[in-house]
Amino acid sequence: MSTLRPPDPTPVFAHRHAAHCESGVVANLLTHQGVPLSEPMAFGLAGALGFAYLPFVRIQEMPLIAYRMQPRAIIRGVSRALGVRFRFETFRSNEAGERRLDALLDEGRALGAQTSIYWLGYCPEDMRFHFNAHNLVIYGRDGHDFLISDPVIEHPVRCSRDDMDRARFARGMLAPKGLLYYLDDARSRPITPALVAQAIRRSVRNLRVPLPLIGCNGMRTLARRLRGLDARDETTRRLVGHVVRMQEEIGTGGAGFRFLYAAFLQEAADLIERPTLADSAQRLLEIGDAWRDFALQAALMIRERKAFDLHELATRLDRQAEDEAAFFTELGARAARC
Repeated sequence: MSTLRPPDPTPVFAHRHAAHCESGVVANLLTHQGVPLSEPMAFGLAGALGFAYLPFVRIQEMPLIAYRMQPRAIIRGVSRALGVRFRFETFRSNEAGERRLDALLDEGRALGAQTSIYWLGYCPEDMRFHFNAHNLVIYGRDGHDFLISDPVIEHPVRCSRDDMDRARFARGMLAPKGLLYYLDDARSRPITPALVAQAIRRSVRNLRVPLPLIGCNGMRTLARRLRGLDARDETTRRLVGHVVRMQEEIGTGGAGFRFLYAAFLQEAADLIERPTLADSAQRLLEIGDAWRDFALQAALMIRERKAFDLHELATRLDRQAEDEAAFFTELGARAARC
């Protein structure tokens, strides 16, 4: 069984707590290899901000609602932006995956791994659910335990070999298939105004794409869906609860990803000396606050602390769509002047 233990007094891998697993792992792996990178900069350079309402993709019988790009998009986006190269390895059997993990650790590598958070016994019970795209760093072994830097946990932890095997080879949607990844080439290009502008344009496209289920249009489609439901139906309440859970509990959530991207804009404003990006960061913080208020009002309705009003929730979603559409249009214009 995995357990929480005090951090190693002199850890081989410098653990940094992060807001989100994938962006935290990428930033920490690069920093470990001599390419200092913050989590917000990793998230922003990857162009990972987004939104999607995908009713044909089901999570526990509910539609997928995502507030960022798909899993591995941050890893690939940072690789593309900085010119670094990650090697990815998946395995047909647990045994092959376990042997390769041991061999790579024997080489002294720090390894990113995709896992099911449900099987990670060091995670608190309220964080453990069947989600197969949780990223962490495995940086060593001590007896039967692996030494883990999980960026959503405050300190380094240990995970038993049995638990790690279950987590790496969990089945279902986004099955990790034992995925390990590590830096194969850490030579990095500098972060320039042109690089930042290119990354911003990528996120602008994510939110402004002219498709009904993606970006700001996806928010509007979800709003229309809520307006058309029966407030008396228990399934409707479950859907609204699912929207809140996807926003606030899985990963960093809708508001949290907006805050993370605002931190990227603030850091970029200082790094490339473009103060207008700091103004954009402040506006995005306000949009993130509105997402959080949407989740709060929905939660109050589900818990019957206020009237269950689908029209109010849909109106709030429409307002988020309008605010983000206007914001990213302006941000795209500012990026063009970088």
